[in-house]
Amino acid sequence: MEETILLETKELKKEYTLKAKTLFNKEPEVLAAVNGVSLQVNTGETLGIVGESGCGKSTFARLITRLITPTSGKVIFQGKELTTIKSEEIREVRKDIQMIFQDPYASLDPRKRVLQLLVEPLEIHNVGTKAERKEMALDMLEKVGLQKGYANRFPHEFSGGQCQRINIARALMLKPKLIICDEPVSALDVSIQAQVLNLLLDLQEQFNLTYVFISHDLNVVRYFCDRIAVMYMGQVVEYADAETVYNQPQHEYTKKLLGAIPTRIEKAEEE
Repeated sequence: MEETILLETKELKKEYTLKAKTLFNKEPEVLAAVNGVSLQVNTGETLGIVGESGCGKSTFARLITRLITPTSGKVIFQGKELTTIKSEEIREVRKDIQMIFQDPYASLDPRKRVLQLLVEPLEIHNVGTKAERKEMALDMLEKVGLQKGYANRFPHEFSGGQCQRINIARALMLKPKLIICDEPVSALDVSIQAQVLNLLLDLQEQFNLTYVFISHDLNVVRYFCDRIAVMYMGQVVEYADAETVYNQPQHEYTKKLLGAIPTRIEKAEEE
């Protein structure tokens, strides 16, 4: 079957201007957080973006979703160039591109009950009636392995793993085509990590999802991803299928990351 490109970046760059270090040196320094990244993500696959903190991978994620504007380069999603569309069009695109963040608690408004958190995206985009929104939210809770009765609870009443399941449910409410997972399990215990990863895999099959999975851990990425892009100092230094990167690394930085991986995560029972 022919592969369909869902997302593509071409020479994507994001620069930040820093203040001059001294009184006499008034030339500002320019930091290229993302420097000429060109990648393709096919429909239904999982692309892993791996690298240490500060390598540019989270900035890359925010560029894809247009949370920040690139300095130059292109982001093309479903054939549409996102770097040139108008602000009102970005809102529509974000229905199809959702994010799951690292901190499961910080991503949820502590003042809102779970039901409110889940129906909010539907309200923003005028999807369904009030009754239909509630039904969709309760149904999604069950799909991520949580009881419908949890809908009236607040985020502080849940464990980290449960909160991340709520974040996943919220990301799925608008039936997106692409989900950016920015370190979604790194704040969780290892046993819970495997359960959340398995849930994401099950949901990918159920909803025909495409993932961009960002992590500092090559071991997790190998377990979860079809292909891997290794980022170092804002650039992609290695880009291949997961097993090739793992078994035949070409770049010294990739070899360094592989030397620091923990014990491989195995399949775990669902919570």
